[in-house]
Order: sequence, then C-alpha cells, then structure tokens
Amino acid sequence: MFKYRKYNWQDGKQLELKDRTLIMGILNGTPDSFSDGGRYNTSDTAVAHAKQMIEHGADIIDVGVESTRPGHTQISVADEIGRMKEILLPVLEVSTVPVSVDTYRAETAEFALSHGAHILNDIWGLKYDKDMAAVAAKYDVPVIIMHNQNHTNYDDIIDDMKAFFFSSVDLALKEGVKPQNIWLDPGIGIGFGKDYAQNVEVIQRLGEITVYEYPVLLAPSRKGFIGTILNELPAEERDEGTVATCITGMIQGVDMVRVHNVKMHKRAITVADVLLRGE
Repeated sequence: MFKYRKYNWQDGKQLELKDRTLIMGILNGTPDSFSDGGRYNTSDTAVAHAKQMIEHGADIIDVGVESTRPGHTQISVADEIGRMKEILLPVLEVSTVPVSVDTYRAETAEFALSHGAHILNDIWGLKYDKDMAAVAAKYDVPVIIMHNQNHTNYDDIIDDMKAFFFSSVDLALKEGVKPQNIWLDPGIGIGFGKDYAQNVEVIQRLGEITVYEYPVLLAPSRKGFIGTILNELPAEERDEGTVATCITGMIQGVDMVRVHNVKMHKRAITVADVLLRGE
C-alpha cells in the first residue's frame, strides 16, 4: 500500500512520496557507530559524505551524532548539541535534499529544527522525552516514530508493535502533529528490543504494518541479523544482504529505506520499483 505525501519547506526543499521508494542516506557523525564510527565525525568529512550520498541518489540525509549500537553509552544533551553544531549545521548549508535529525531528546530536536533541519527521526517513538511531540508539532515537520523497547518479551511481536505505534500516534496527534507528518519505523536491530528471530519475523510480516495510512521507513542497513544470516560477516560486508532485506520490505509496501550504501541501493531499488510498481 503506497501512500502519497508532498512536503515543502521554507528553504525551498521539497520531498514527494508518490511513485517510487525513497532512500534515506545515513550520516553517522559519531566516533563509535557499529558500522562507520569515526569516519564522518568532522565537519569536512560529514559534508563530503553528504554530498556523495546526494550524488548517488539519496532523497534524504539522516544525521545522527550518538551511536545506538548494542551496548552504546549515552552522551549528554550538551555533547549531542555540540556534535550537531559541528556536523549538522555545515551539512544543512550544502545539502540539496531534506535533512533529518536522529535524536530522541527534545532539546536537541529544538536546536536542530530551529537551525533548519527538515525531519525528526526519534528511535524511541516520542516516548523517551515527553516534550518531543510538542517540538515536532511546533515546527510542523515529518516525524519518524520508531518502535523500541528495553527487552525482547512479546505476546505477538506485530500486535505489540501496533499497540506501541497507536500509543505514539495518539500522543503525537494530541500535541498537534498533523497526521500527514507521521511516519512509522519498525525498529529493526538487536539494540532496539528484538533478537535475531524477532528481527527476521518482523521483516517477514511488514505487510501487517504497511496496511495503515502512515508511510513506513525500513532501516535494516548492515544490522546484526544480516551478519548472522551471512555466517557472521562484519558490518561493512553486509550491503548485499541489506539490499535483499530492503526489497523484501518493498514487496510488502514499505515506502522508504534507510541505508549506508546509497549507490548500491539506488540501483537495486530503481529496478525493483519498476518491477513491483509496473512502470
């Protein structure tokens, strides 16, 4: 079920969700990310990588400055904003596509959106910081509500995920977030309250999430379950497995994918879109 959305920002950026799968390019401005930590955590390297991903076909650049890998150590709000100043602001200056900010803290979101970020990507689905939904509503931006929890206990994982989403969506709407600004993300990853088998099951049952009216972002890039399937390949060798996962999601109606290797995925997804959407 493909959804239509069109967004226009005051700085002239536009984003249309219509007849193809969108690609969000990952920009980790962190020293300790599981996949590319330390590679893009200066303003110069971050800007260069953002430009490269846009050249390769990214529709959105997603900037995060705190690792969310399993076992990560939280940083302070002050440190997060400090890193955002160094990484996000120069990327916003050069990006020709919308830029999302990956944070679960309202103070960081306020800083980023007030400086021109276009999308809010919250790995805790607006539930970590009680002020997050209000910030999203204030700036009238799309907000990605990701499923997450601190344990792997479920009755039925998809039913429990739906309950999480319904609760977060209700919270967002009550704070004034417009329905067309809500996107969902199933939160693939061992660090997001899902073990290997549960990640696989969620991928297999994505169609039970995409039936709703909200666009769905799938973010499986180089995740541990892919490494397990591929006999413990290291993160940097999991791109082909990520392509397979993304296309499995596309078959079930996901609208966007979040990936590290934009060039590879742009080529694969362009072909898959033609084959799946009949164009």
